[in-house]
Amino acid sequence: MSKGVLMSCLGGGEGFASRSLSPRPHYPSMPRYPKRKPTAAGEEESREEDLEATSKSVAEEKRVALFSVVGMTCAACAGSVEKAIKRLPGIHDAAVDVLNDRAQVIFYPTFVSEYTIRETIEDVGFGAALIKVEMKEKSALTHGLHIKGTTSSSSNIEYVLQAIPSVQKTSVVLATKEAEVFHDPRFVSADQLNKEVEDTGCGSIFVTTGEDMNRIELKVDGTFSITLVTSSLQSLPGVDAIDIDPALHKITISYKPDQTGPRNFIEMIESIGSGHLKASIYPQVRRKELHRYDEIKQYYRSFLWSLVFTIPVFLTSMVFTYIPVFKQVLDERLVNKLSIGELLRWILSTPVQFIIGRRFYVGSYKALRHGSANMDVLIALGTNAAYFYSLYSVLRAATSATFMATDFFETSSMLISFILLGKYLEILAKGKTSMAIAKLMDLTPENAILLSYDNEGNVVNEREIDSRLIQKDDVIKVMPGGKVASDGFVLWGQSHVNESMITGESKPVAKRKGDAVIGGTVNENGVLHVRATHVGSESALSQIVRLIESAQMAKAPVQKFADRISKYFVIVLATFTWLIWFLAGKFNSYPKSWIPSSMDSFQLALQFGISVMVIACPCALGLATPTAVMVGTGVGASQGVLIKGGQALESAHKVNCVVFDKTGTLTTGKPVVVSTRLLKNMVLRDFYEYVAAAEVNSEHPLAKAIVQYANKFGRDEVNHVWPEAQDFTAITGHGVKASVGNKQVIVGNKNLMVESGIDIPAEASEILAETERMAQTGIIASIDREITGIIAISDPLKPGAREVISLLSSMKVKSIMVTGDNWGTANAIAKEVGIDTVMAEAKPDQKAEKVKELQMSGFTVAMIGDGINDSPALVSADVGMAIGAGTDIAIEAADIVLMKSNLEDVITAIDLSRKTFFRISTNYVWALGYNIVGIPIAAGVLFPFTGFRLPPWVAGAAMAASSVSVVCCSLLLRNYRRPTKLDTLVMSKVVVD
Repeated sequence: MSKGVLMSCLGGGEGFASRSLSPRPHYPSMPRYPKRKPTAAGEEESREEDLEATSKSVAEEKRVALFSVVGMTCAACAGSVEKAIKRLPGIHDAAVDVLNDRAQVIFYPTFVSEYTIRETIEDVGFGAALIKVEMKEKSALTHGLHIKGTTSSSSNIEYVLQAIPSVQKTSVVLATKEAEVFHDPRFVSADQLNKEVEDTGCGSIFVTTGEDMNRIELKVDGTFSITLVTSSLQSLPGVDAIDIDPALHKITISYKPDQTGPRNFIEMIESIGSGHLKASIYPQVRRKELHRYDEIKQYYRSFLWSLVFTIPVFLTSMVFTYIPVFKQVLDERLVNKLSIGELLRWILSTPVQFIIGRRFYVGSYKALRHGSANMDVLIALGTNAAYFYSLYSVLRAATSATFMATDFFETSSMLISFILLGKYLEILAKGKTSMAIAKLMDLTPENAILLSYDNEGNVVNEREIDSRLIQKDDVIKVMPGGKVASDGFVLWGQSHVNESMITGESKPVAKRKGDAVIGGTVNENGVLHVRATHVGSESALSQIVRLIESAQMAKAPVQKFADRISKYFVIVLATFTWLIWFLAGKFNSYPKSWIPSSMDSFQLALQFGISVMVIACPCALGLATPTAVMVGTGVGASQGVLIKGGQALESAHKVNCVVFDKTGTLTTGKPVVVSTRLLKNMVLRDFYEYVAAAEVNSEHPLAKAIVQYANKFGRDEVNHVWPEAQDFTAITGHGVKASVGNKQVIVGNKNLMVESGIDIPAEASEILAETERMAQTGIIASIDREITGIIAISDPLKPGAREVISLLSSMKVKSIMVTGDNWGTANAIAKEVGIDTVMAEAKPDQKAEKVKELQMSGFTVAMIGDGINDSPALVSADVGMAIGAGTDIAIEAADIVLMKSNLEDVITAIDLSRKTFFRISTNYVWALGYNIVGIPIAAGVLFPFTGFRLPPWVAGAAMAASSVSVVCCSLLLRNYRRPTKLDTLVMSKVVVD
């Protein structure tokens, strides 16, 4: 493979007109890998040293652990857990999601273990369980590729792959059409490996990442020997770790899916017991949903029980005192000044305070033990102040002949009841914010039809199995109307598959032999036989779920504002309110007539302080951002727009400048021959016989387009054999030279002809100028030093590109095109789509510099690229959007991944981020609105003028209402509809198709 083509893959990927490809820039943060050539026998030793060094580096990488955390009630709980984890040595980062009861921890296993992290969470006072652990970054992976077509030899494919920086070992077996590539995934991606193979004339499909681990839990019925089962399972290839829980009869196995699978484990276990053991997939219980369901039941039950006691307390204190018959009975004195009503309220409120309200004491203890103050602390402080002051008042009245008791028992019991009601409604609403993930997880069918083949490739048996038992290389039968059970490619059959649930693309996609399919999609018509390539955690569906879960864990910067307020603001404000009113009463700063007859100045100040403490609780502030981000990312996933967290959402809503890459973004990225002009009297088929014979040895995209077009003139369009080319030479950035038969053939650009001393007639120059004006690339073919013909190649614009640019302009977003192509073609493309500002012949580092230049000018920049060639610019931009990712959603450089390769999704991403951030702002208005209006009233600002006081139980109801209203406001995002102009654009595209 020529250096120019390699740089095309790593760099600009463009430059169709000039074919001038610059060397790859050196990025300081990216280690330089030497180019690999086919290894001789003497080089094997150094190769083994490289692999050993790589293995050591893998052990030093970070790990990501995901824990379920039970018992968190608000943002302060999450903050205390996060703070405790970050205090541990070896913690790189930690994020806690209170909505989904999860904690994600990135750590170095050399310094801290998953067990220590789990113990730390439990020490904070919450239940914790490890869900999964995976490598954060892997320095070496084995990628498997399925080779389609045989237009190139295995040695040629190996040569091409080994020339890629960071590729350390390759193995290609064309007999089985399989290739394995051992490489560093941080510097070369699966997409790039596919592209390199395709440039050799073969197609390829990414099959598997050999070093990825899957986990499976099996249930074993019957008595078994732990030692025997462990040793038997460990004898299987690819088994990494085994954990057995004899009490639950559960076996957890970590394994490499490309070497073994769950069916092998079940067969091995059952063979041990000689028919007495029965193994199966352990029943899947979604712990998060189960916990949420239990939590809903607990709050509902607690609320009902609190009503049993609170309603009589309310009646005896607020209603019966105005009914003479009841008032006379309740005012009856029992001991000294202690009345029947006071005793009843004491008795009825005590179970509410200490039994039903026990959860608030437990939560307060856990929070205070680690130096934080959450909602439980505020509720406990407020209700205890009311209850114990009332208890003091009642006991003093019972022991004094003159002291008249004034109690607040109704305050504590009613406050707890309203808080319980608010939490019940809040959990019900929060459960709906994560419906997007639940729907995705339900896409995979429960069962699949497994096919068995004989040695001649004939189907001999088919049986129904649990879809979780599918292993790599299994062949699955998909019936019309059924769901595809696993990622893979079609071995046999033709059909249309509805992929809208994964990519958001509404139009069914035609599938035939060799085409890739995604697990969870629906087969519309026709029977398909699909070979499984990605199973378990490797599947596209699993990756999408992981991406959305990670996005929902990430905090938006605006959320930090709420977290700061949540710490000590409430307690300080409530204490200050009580102190002001207490001191004002102590020093007679207001008239005695202000004090109600049933109170003194201390009691009045206490009620104001409790009301402020309750209504100022910032629970709604803590929910404002994460609920909106959760719903927004879920809605985006359903539209084929994967948003990687709150930071991306917050940045995207500010975007006012979009930088487009050209090839593969504004254009299809697939150059095709559009016309041929012969300047000599020659048969077109003979002309392409010579040209294709020379170009078939080149890996350049333009050469590939010419060969594909020339295949149409041959008898076999796929595996046509071209005449042998002698003395082949590839001139980087210019073209190729070769001897075909007894003729000298030169194919390339104008500069190559000039340097070769070949005269270019005026007619040829006019044709070249015309092709450039039409945004096409002109390739000159010379046979025996005479210009024989000119081939015009075009990279077609994507449908609707011009309309998308126009829509962005109407949204006040500036569009710029940055490309590695020549100025003539770049200007023609820009004019066609309506872009005024163009930067052409740009290297990857120059694209990144252009992005930084725009940022310095005050723009918030979104870079739209393919996620590989444009990664420096994607990282430099405020928002990087990877377009055309398809099922490859693990693009680290991008903040937003557009699944459908449709340009209109750029508008959807920006519009959705604006709507989501508007919803976040609305949530803060709701949350702060309750506080801004309620806190002054609760603090008694209106009391001197109107005599109006806000009772603490009313403050509690307002606090609960604020949380519920914020969650419901976020849920309105589920009704999101993208701009109607986009629907019109899509309809016009369908009509054209």
